[in-house]
Amino acid sequence: MSNHVSVIDEGPIRTVRMNRPDKKNALTAAMYQTMAIALESANVDKDICCVVIAGSPGAFSAGNDLAEFAQAARSGEGLGTPVIRFLHALAQSERPLVAAVQGLAVGVGTTMLLHCDYVVAGTDARFSTPFVNLGLVPEAASSLLAPRLMGHRRAFELLVMGRPLDPAAAQACGLVNAVVAPGDVEAWAMKAARDIAALPADAVAASRRLMRAAPDDIVARIDQEALLFRERLQSAEARGAFDAFLTRKR
Repeated sequence: MSNHVSVIDEGPIRTVRMNRPDKKNALTAAMYQTMAIALESANVDKDICCVVIAGSPGAFSAGNDLAEFAQAARSGEGLGTPVIRFLHALAQSERPLVAAVQGLAVGVGTTMLLHCDYVVAGTDARFSTPFVNLGLVPEAASSLLAPRLMGHRRAFELLVMGRPLDPAAAQACGLVNAVVAPGDVEAWAMKAARDIAALPADAVAASRRLMRAAPDDIVARIDQEALLFRERLQSAEARGAFDAFLTRKR
């Protein structure tokens, strides 16, 4: 479990909050593990009707902790079991997922949103996926879900070219439902969650399954990306990118 993730149930709504503001909510293995357990346990808790994923003011998530990734590159571990468990939990969530995004949403901070059913973003939000810039490949089945959502060309610009999205562009391509003032993000997300929780739960679940179809293809793509990700972590391109990052940090 991680002290950097809080899980709070209020009636039918579970809030999973990334809470490592000093590192802009960069995700560690322990944080992934805690978030995965929160999503998995919601599936079997009949009292939970919706899950809200939130971060901190100024940072939803800066993505994966790059120091841990540099270690993974040296060890050959790859994404690691906690990361894969979390990504599978996203794909296999049986509860509607709502995201409240303020500030930075980098890497998995953006790609996890592709699994959400409703996303509220602040006007300060900025979405980016610099995988290729780090010598890596996209993850979280984003190579499958992003082209489905926004078309190949827009997804290529985001995932491969690494060009960021501002809130208006994110809303235009379907990644975001609503854009509001940063201070209003969580209130809007909680209202959406309450609206969902007030609907007949079985009808919501059945409709959601029809819309999303079986998660098998998504899980398979997560695993395929993970294999390539592990290979890329061993590449000269990735090692050079991480060495440059760690040198800057010193």
